[in-house]
Amino acid sequence: MGSGNKRATGNANYRLARSVVQFLDPGRQAEKHQLVKMSAGFQLGVIGSLALSVASSVAIVICNKALISTLGFPFATTLTSWHLMVTFCTLHVAHRLHFFEPKAIDGQTVILFGLLNGTSIGLLNLSLGFNSIGFYQMTKLAIIPFTVLLETIFLNKRFSESIKLSLLVLLLGVGIASITDLKLNMLGSILSGLAIATTCVGQILTNTIQKRLKVSSTQLLYQSAPYQAGILFATGPFVDQLLTDRSVFAHKYSAPVLGFIVLSCLIAVSVNFSTFLVIGTTSPVTYQVLGHLKTCLVLSFGYTLLHDPFTLRNILGILIAIFGMALYSYFSVREGKKKSANDALPVSQVLLFPIFE
Repeated sequence: MGSGNKRATGNANYRLARSVVQFLDPGRQAEKHQLVKMSAGFQLGVIGSLALSVASSVAIVICNKALISTLGFPFATTLTSWHLMVTFCTLHVAHRLHFFEPKAIDGQTVILFGLLNGTSIGLLNLSLGFNSIGFYQMTKLAIIPFTVLLETIFLNKRFSESIKLSLLVLLLGVGIASITDLKLNMLGSILSGLAIATTCVGQILTNTIQKRLKVSSTQLLYQSAPYQAGILFATGPFVDQLLTDRSVFAHKYSAPVLGFIVLSCLIAVSVNFSTFLVIGTTSPVTYQVLGHLKTCLVLSFGYTLLHDPFTLRNILGILIAIFGMALYSYFSVREGKKKSANDALPVSQVLLFPIFE
């Protein structure tokens, strides 16, 4: 009976507090509904960008695998410079057709940002060339913990123990699935370290510039793509010749090779756009988690359609990685909801405790 009286009193208190809030701020309910609608739209946009990133990345891996392995076009760095040139030209046409409006960004910022991202791509390719496949996979795995470290030190970002645990499970799974050997050499290790550093800083800046300068992913990509393309276009032929001992200028360009190059460049427009979109709307760490999902999908694709060698260890690693991704998604969504609730704390909660404590 006493419990029922307390519950009734509590309900009455809550209704009274809500009435006070509505009297003081009658427009709050409409504002709250508008925020809910905006939040739902934002979540759909994030899901769409993640799906676009996965689909386009897997598609370009399949296309480039055919171009490099089957058709014998091994010039990956030069190809990437063409990707970025086509991306810029596509965005320029979109701007002329009024699909988006460019926004002025400080010239020094965008030039340094573009050169940094272009350099990171070249260093990753060099890392692959001077290291074993296993050590290169370790390099890619190291990007997540290094990003977490940099964001913690320089941006004061806090990662919960749950998030850290889920990332550890993910990295363990991808490592089991993809790492075969760990042969070390001094030059390869230095290149890998530089690749990790430039990639992490570049992706953190992709997120930070969009938020602090209030520019969209499209606007930032449009401004920076020429500089990324420029440094890769200038250095790509030399990097590729160093890695393959072949010249991109002396290659015989057959019709199938040209066709797959064009297809690869068109898919790359979607890849580059979705990359900036995902990092801008989520975080660099989430983008890296998504990248490891793509790795698992590509491994599975290679086994099911191309009949690549596949062992029980590969299957176990992929399953562990998927479990880690599921944990990361769950904890990220849960913590995001908590943060949103704290940021938009209703006035009724602020008033309730001082009045009826």
